[in-house]
Formats: sequence, C-alpha cells, structure tokens
Amino acid sequence: MTQYRIDAREDQKAITAKPGYLEGSNPSGDRISFTNYYMEQNGQPFFGICGEFHYSRYNETLWEDELIKMKMGGINMVCTYIFWNIHEEVQGEYDWSGRRNLRQFIELCAKHELQVIIRIGPFCHGEIRNGGMPDWLYGQPFEVRSNDERYLAHVRRLYENISAQVQGLLYKQGGPIIGTQIENEHGHSAAQWAMTTGISNQWMTTGLDGEDHMRKLKQIAMQVGIETPLYTCTAWGGANAPADEMLPLWGGYSHWPWIYYEHDRFGDMREHPATPEYIFRDKHNNAIPKSYNFEPLYTPEDYPYACCEMGGGMTPFYRYRFDFPYNSVPAMTGIKVAEGCNLIGYYMYHGGSNPNGKRELYLNDLATPKITYDFNACIGEFGQVRESYHRTRLQHYSYRTFEQWLCRTKTILPGDTSAMDPYDTDTLRYAVRAAEGSGLLFINNYQDHADTHDLSVEDGITIVTRDKEIRFPLEGTLKLSKDSYAMLPYRFDLDGIRLEQATVQPITKLEADGAVYYFFTAPKGMPSEYVFESGAVTIVESGTARFAQREDGLTVIYPVSSALQPITLRSASGTLVNIVTLTDEESLGFWKTELWGKERIVLTNSNLLVGNGQVKLETTGSDEAQLRIFPDLEALPHSEGGELLERVEQGLFTSYRFRIRTQEIRFELDRAADDRAIVRFAQDAFDGVKEALLRIDYRGDIGYAYIGSELINDNFSNGNTWEIGLKQFGERLAQQGLNLYISPIRRGSTVNSNTTMAGWSENAAESIAQLDRISIESVYELVLNKG
Repeated sequence: MTQYRIDAREDQKAITAKPGYLEGSNPSGDRISFTNYYMEQNGQPFFGICGEFHYSRYNETLWEDELIKMKMGGINMVCTYIFWNIHEEVQGEYDWSGRRNLRQFIELCAKHELQVIIRIGPFCHGEIRNGGMPDWLYGQPFEVRSNDERYLAHVRRLYENISAQVQGLLYKQGGPIIGTQIENEHGHSAAQWAMTTGISNQWMTTGLDGEDHMRKLKQIAMQVGIETPLYTCTAWGGANAPADEMLPLWGGYSHWPWIYYEHDRFGDMREHPATPEYIFRDKHNNAIPKSYNFEPLYTPEDYPYACCEMGGGMTPFYRYRFDFPYNSVPAMTGIKVAEGCNLIGYYMYHGGSNPNGKRELYLNDLATPKITYDFNACIGEFGQVRESYHRTRLQHYSYRTFEQWLCRTKTILPGDTSAMDPYDTDTLRYAVRAAEGSGLLFINNYQDHADTHDLSVEDGITIVTRDKEIRFPLEGTLKLSKDSYAMLPYRFDLDGIRLEQATVQPITKLEADGAVYYFFTAPKGMPSEYVFESGAVTIVESGTARFAQREDGLTVIYPVSSALQPITLRSASGTLVNIVTLTDEESLGFWKTELWGKERIVLTNSNLLVGNGQVKLETTGSDEAQLRIFPDLEALPHSEGGELLERVEQGLFTSYRFRIRTQEIRFELDRAADDRAIVRFAQDAFDGVKEALLRIDYRGDIGYAYIGSELINDNFSNGNTWEIGLKQFGERLAQQGLNLYISPIRRGSTVNSNTTMAGWSENAAESIAQLDRISIESVYELVLNKG
C-alpha cells in the first residue's frame, strides 16, 4: 500500500526585496514594488488575480455590468489586448469609437477599482486575424516583429496612438493602468498571413532580433508616454523574455486545439493527449531550474513566478470540437498557486464576439469561428456565468483574505514529480505551501483527457512539521470526489485560535458586530472535520455539530454543513471565533461584498452584481430570487423588477425571497427546410428582460445566424446547445428577423472536376444538417436599492 507523506519541516522561503525593479507610485502616495517572490502594494504582499476581457469583443453599452461581474468574481486586475488591426485596419485611419473605445473601457475599470494591464502588441495572437497585425503590413519592404527601423516607425505610430488614449489613466497619473505587456510570445509563436491562406498559406516570422527587439519595443513605449510600474512579457516556449526589464509570465491550458491545425497537410495527431498541467511542480526553486512548461532563461528564484494565461476556458478550432469541462479551471488555479504563483491570470475570464472589419469582414483567426469568441470562459459571450466562475471565486476570496501569509509560503513537494505520468490517475497528487510551521495541503483529483475516479486513500496523507506529524484526515480514509480539488489548512491561525488541521477549505473571514467569523467549504466527497488542541479552546456553541474529546488531547468537531449555524469557540485568552461550514453546493452561491457601507456575506444562486449603490440579481429562467444575508440589512430594500414575498431568519442569515416580474418572449418560427429557419419577433419582444438567450439544438457542422445578410453569430457543433444573446439586436430583429442555417457534415464527399468547362461539383454519400429544438430563455434583473 502506498504511503503518502510530505516533509514540511524546512518551510522557510528565501524572500528578498528588489528595489528599482518594476516599481512606481501614484499621486496619492500608493506604491507598487516587487520582491523576488510576489508583488507588493504599499509595501505589503499583494496577491494579484488577473482576468482577460477584450473590450473590442464586447458591446460597449454592456461593459459596466460585465466588469462588475468580474470584480464580484474576485478579479482585481483586468488584462486586455489592444489589437492593432481592429484600430488601424486601413493604414493611417485609427478608430477608437464604440466597442473600440479603449479609454471608456479603462475609465469604467477605474470607476469600479479594477487595476488594468494593457497588452499593446504589436503582435498579440488572441485568435485574431494575422495575430492582430494589419493586412497592409504584408509585402512591405521589411520584416515584421524585427528591429528594422521601417517596421519600428509603424510601431511607434501605433504606440503613440495608444498613448494618446490612455493619458490621464496611467498609475503615475492616478489612473488604474499599472502594467503594460510588450509583444506576445516573441520568438515562440506566429500567425498565418490571412490573405495568403488557401493559396500559399504563408506564416509570418515568430520574431527576429531576440531580446533586443523586446527591449526596443519597451523603449519606444516609454518614449511615447506609456509609462507604467509593471512591464510584462510571455516567457513560455523559449519566448524572448528579458526578465531584468519585464516580468516573465507563464500559463497552461487543458485543451490544445492548435495541435490539429491543418491536420490533413501537416499533423499526425489523432487523439488529444492527457496534458501534464495537472501534476504539482515547484516553479520557484533554483534546485529545479526547469520543469514541464517552465524553462526560464533566468534563475527561477531571482524573479516571481507569475501567470497571465491559465486556461480559463478554450475556443474550439474547426478540427477540434470539445465539450469544455468547467471544473478544469479551478483545478488549474489550485495547481498554479501550489507551484508558487502569487499572481494568477486567466485567459479568457470573459468571452466575447469578434467585431466586423471595414475591409475584411471577418477579423478572426481562420481556424476558429468567424464571430464567436465565447472561449468557454468563466463569463460567456453574452454574460452567462459558468461553474468555473463560482468555483474560482471561492479560491480568489481565500487568496486575498490570507494574502499577507500566503504570499510568503513555500512550495513543498512530496518528492520528484517530474516523471509522473498524467494518465496515472491512481497515484495521489498533492503538495504543500507552508511557512513557519503552518500551511495548506493542496490535493488535485482532476486530469484532462484521462479516466478519473473518486479518490479513496486508506492511510490518508501525513505532513511532517517541525514538532509533530499531521495526518489528513485525523482517522480513517481520505476521500475526494472525481475531478475535484482541495486546499486544506493545518496549524492555521484563526485570530489567536490555532486550527491544528481540517478537511475543509477556507474561503474568507468577516468581522461583524465585534465578532469574527470564518467561512469554510467542504470539498466534494470529503467528510468534514476540524481539529483543535483541547486545552487551547472551549466550545461555546456547537449548534448541530458533533464533537469528540480524544485521549491524545485533541478536540474534533464534525459540522453539519447545511445547517448554516456557526460553531463558536473561545481561546484560553478569551477570544471568540465563529466557524461556518458550507456544503460544496451551498458554497457555489457564496459571495462576499461591501453592501451599503458594511461588509456582508450573501448566499444566492442568482448572479450578484453590486455597484453604483445598487444590488442587482440576475436570474435565468426563474420567476423567483432568494438571497440570504449576514449581517442583515438595516432596512428593507426597495425593489425594482419584482416584489418581496417573505423575510425570515435562517440560522446565521436573514433570508429574503422575491418574486420577479416575468414576460414570455413570443416568436414565430418558420422552418424553411430541415437545415434552415427564420425566427421573427415583435417590436417589443425583449422589453422587461435583461437578456434573451436563443437556445438552438441542432445536428450538423456549423451553425450560422444572420440578420439580413450580416452574420451575427456562429457555432462549431460539438453536440451542446448553441446560445445567442438577442437583446442587443432587438430593433433589427423586429425589422428583419433572424435567419438560421446549419451547414452539413459531409461524409464520403468527392469533388468532380472531370469536365472540359470547369464544371466543378461536389457529391457526398451522406449529408447531415438538422435544426432540432429552438427555444428562448429569459434573463431577468431584480434591482435592490437601499431602504
């Protein structure tokens, strides 16, 4: 039987200040700086949580609520690409209007206290045409992505135009822009020149002149006024990353659709491999200078390990249609944090739709859908909230609540993990982050593209600390559900009470009415227990929890998670601490926010948006909304869009139940053929709803949705329901309707060209294209104003 042990006695992390490295201040005296391990704000450890959201891929009238959603999800930094070809598609004609209005987007970030990192290119990738390079650069008498002065003259003009948009919004000017990414994957990745595709399929260079080019781009950016404390660059794959001037950023994805790119001509990949991303490693350790997906050209401990492209989803490519597993995202987050990452970044965190071009109608990468860039992100193309959003939110709360301690903890592995086989899902995957005897045990039971199962470890996991051995769980078998993860505390300080160990995951703490409350969630499939030294605590109130006093001097508490009743403990010095345990399901509706001048906990399965002095509850397909609040509101709120049905006490919380005013969205469906339909709407069809999601079940290759002759959305079929948000197209839909077309899957297809007069024709042995069920699901918004 395998014994799982980890020696955590040596948990002192070597952390040194880096004066003069990526630092700056604002007019209020706030300051950004770095150590070799983490970012600091005002001299204190700061855990950065970045979410990618491309302003140009979203309707500008909807930006604000979506940014609020990101903030509510625990994001504190917004990263956004500035695609050159979207702003200067026609040479010399810059467009910063509408959804291209970078300045307005950043001002909204500032309004909601979100810091910003602008990714200024010139090459971006981002599954955009030419990787963001304008078509007019093709065939010029110079090589792009090089130090050729003729190319750099165009880059300078781009940077000057970007600078003009962001002046007044830079950190040193009191604005939210704290960082600038230079280029992207320089020396590692390229894109096809779209105008050659289908003829010569020419790819641009991956980049010339090495780190000198990166330094030159940064110099130009600073010369034209793009001055930020933080400069970053991507470092994976051997990309050029001058770490002494830019913070190297890393990442990882569970799904790699690019491996099937032009499969028929070049590739030999038949089956997606299980990626090694979900095996714990140490990415900030000089003794391990290289590991999977991490081969820095610098000494690892000289600079922080930080990420900008942890897979918050993935976009389908034509040759790889997948059903993206949303639980892969929190598993990835847990892996990266356990590896020593104190600045995490999701690509994408919020999906979107590609805008139309002025000369080239479709500005997408040619392997991806023409319009949709939903990316299976935590927040979807039309504001849909996914399971990954809820699960990562809990992690973000924890990292930020305990950042002062967490940022200083050291990664400890149970041994050499470099040879672990990702297909081996029977061997336990675990690691520790610890400092001065206390720590977090990370367990991962998720693996992409492999068969997984419920975890059951009879002998548990033993952590060896400086003065004792700690077994998880205290007795019996360690259990964790299939595809789940856990982050379990040991010797954890709860305001003066030491939690010896627990099989629950910390979420956050809250101080209310002179008392302190700690909130935990039970990992899926794992029985919950809290362990304390008996002489150190007294149980004042156990609610419905069971507890046991053991002969070895330990007190064990077994909570009833769904009761929502706090367990109250008193330390030997008289400190009172309350513990609240949520089930896995309950925790997905857990929110922490400042609400009308007081920090509160809210439990609701609606999407919670708090901003501009209002509380908004988004509900999909339901005529009721419930929220439980602690501490309670001082007065009954005024509601818009619904009415209060009841207010009752429910354990620690006060529960409010509202009825929402609903409206049936009527439409006419004209099935023109098996593969074609016209959907018609009345002028006022979408009045009274926040969004209307058209849901289409179909069989075929690609789904296309047109208003007149304009393609507004498309979908690579993978067997899942295709969703389109209709609200923003309301007036046009009332006038023209929506045309749906399903292109067929063609099997046994041949092209006949055996003719003297170019009479080409295609014949297929089988053609599959069928529109099945078409329905609409309404998204409602209940607005609460302070009573």
